Amino acid sequence: MNSGTRTLVVDGPAGAIDVALDVPSGPVTGVAVVAHPHPLFGGTRDNKVVQTLARALLATGHACWRPNFRGVGASAGEHDEGRGETEDLLAVVAAARSHETANAGAAAALVLAGFSFGSFVQTRVAARLREQGAPATRLVLVGTATSRFEVETVPDDTVLIHGELDDTDPLERRSHLRPPRSGASRAGRADAR
Repeated sequence: MNSGTRTLVVDGPAGAIDVALDVPSGPVTGVAVVAHPHPLFGGTRDNKVVQTLARALLATGHACWRPNFRGVGASAGEHDEGRGETEDLLAVVAAARSHETANAGAAAALVLAGFSFGSFVQTRVAARLREQGAPATRLVLVGTATSRFEVETVPDDTVLIHGELDDTDPLERRSHLRPPRSGASRAGRADAR
């Protein structure tokens, strides 16, 4: 992404996870894990949308972790339709929160961001972190592919970015991601085609 990008390896359930790390030049105010589009269709951590998300988060003081999913770059394993990728991102989150670049405040200020398939996986990661009592402070989801994947319900303050005229996955499908405003819990998910 830039001349200061470092690559490192995080131990994951299927082996090595190939990660790019960008650290802000000033104080680290948070940690961000940014996930890429579907690996079977050419998605990598170097995707331009993923890099744009990382640049924006870096500019706000976040140390940005961009892992390659299973089977991409030097990451071990094979595509697992989101199941293994969820476990891998949980390993990256743990590494990011305990890394030397993350002080206690930065480790707590976790942003999960993703594009397309990466958004789907991040909704699963966010749900697991909430269950563990260590939730992300923000989700940023771009082009969430609700027509292709069973996307988890997300917090009401999630940033959703989606094309208004997307004919592959229409904008109105986003309403299924958010819980009802009444505060009642919702176990429902967006239905997959």
